[in-house]
Amino acid sequence: MVAIIKTEKLTKSYGSHRGIVDVDLAVEQGEVFGFLGPNGAGKTTTIRVLLDLIRPTNGKAYVFGIDTTVDPVAIHRRVGYLPGEFTLYDRLTGGETLEYFANLRGGVDPAYQASLVERFDLDPSRKFKEYSKGNKQKVGLVAALQHKPELLVLDEPTAGLDPLVQETFFAVVREAVGEGRTVFLSSHVLSEAEKACDRVGIIRDGRLVMVDRVDALRDLAAHQVELRFTGLVPADEFGALPGVSDVVAEDHVLRMHVAGSIDPVIKAAARFELADFVSREPSLEETFLAQYGRESGEVADHGR
Repeated sequence: MVAIIKTEKLTKSYGSHRGIVDVDLAVEQGEVFGFLGPNGAGKTTTIRVLLDLIRPTNGKAYVFGIDTTVDPVAIHRRVGYLPGEFTLYDRLTGGETLEYFANLRGGVDPAYQASLVERFDLDPSRKFKEYSKGNKQKVGLVAALQHKPELLVLDEPTAGLDPLVQETFFAVVREAVGEGRTVFLSSHVLSEAEKACDRVGIIRDGRLVMVDRVDALRDLAAHQVELRFTGLVPADEFGALPGVSDVVAEDHVLRMHVAGSIDPVIKAAARFELADFVSREPSLEETFLAQYGRESGEVADHGR
């Protein structure tokens, strides 16, 4: 497979602050690659280096085989980019903003642009300053997608989107990949990666700690489960189940973490009179804290 993105010992420091350190990464043509990590891990820094918005301290980055510091303009022609914080000209309408970006690209297919506007349920007549966070995100997504780039680089693309629009976004991503294009997206939500990605790279404290198929994420995720019973239940019985940890009993309520299959917990709970059952998937940040422990000291904002 062709490596659309490749980095070699990519490092970016902000003086005494950590950015990213020795990141070795390869993203293949036609895949959705999820770049995951807690807030402050180095996701945005990596993306900015890939697009030559900032220069690396050490190491190399290549996009389409081009050194990012040698010819970034040639790279940008073939990329659609959504930054993590999307802000534009307040007095332009959404439609005018899209046309502005389309003209910068030398024009786009107006039918495809219109289909994206319709699918994302965007009102293009409103001024940018009047949009909610979610609607601003829609403008950014359409602007990144409308010229059908070979590579989509999307930084937290579902931020602010309601669930229905998120489903539309995932459908558009699948269509892009079906056409042989490549998607590189950052996120801190495990369920998003499971839904959209083929492979994932996990970055923590500026270092790449894992690159694997998305199925491997299921081994990281641990659900937080709350069982509410009508009577007292022996907490020890649940604490002995496979994958169960941190069992806390309070009156008729049991709280616990469950790694892997939740089936043994459900079967055990079924032997008692159950009043309520709540299961919540933790954020990636919570999962990392459980897996690796909290880093001593504060993470610099530059490490995004």
